[in-house]
Amino acid sequence: MAILPIIIAPDPRLKVKCEPVGRVDADVLTLMDDLMESMYADDGIGLAAPQVGVQKRVIVVDVTHSDAESTPLGMADPEIVRASDEMMVNEEGCLSLPEHYAEVTRPAEIGVRYLDRDNEIRELDAKGILSTCIQHEMDHLDGVLFVDHLSALKRNIILRKLAKTKKAKEPATA
Repeated sequence: MAILPIIIAPDPRLKVKCEPVGRVDADVLTLMDDLMESMYADDGIGLAAPQVGVQKRVIVVDVTHSDAESTPLGMADPEIVRASDEMMVNEEGCLSLPEHYAEVTRPAEIGVRYLDRDNEIRELDAKGILSTCIQHEMDHLDGVLFVDHLSALKRNIILRKLAKTKKAKEPATA
């Protein structure tokens, strides 16, 4: 397993629609393991392949990783098959938008179909923070960031701050 560098917004690689993997093979398993290790290293609860520069429909989530009974999930080609009418507001952050948070409204419960680590089709009913996390990570697969759910004003403020921080960290060229 490897800890992969996480792409920080604004970056055009975060706005690309990802390709399905079709099946979970050794390469996809390695990607899931690397995503999980990278997510844990940055103390996150979810990570999507495009956040490390891989344009494949693969996400990992673990909303309980600090608990004794961790339940990590690797999902390939996830799709939402049902969503509740009831909405929920949660404060979201993102490893690709460090130190920025905002309230985002999403369906409170979802049903998601995906390929698991064994290349088996699974369905999962998710609610609460797990539902939010899965929807957030799945958005990345379509080039959508949580700030895209905000007003243009709020989104632009966050993205400008990130661009300024990113530019300040770049080495000066002579």
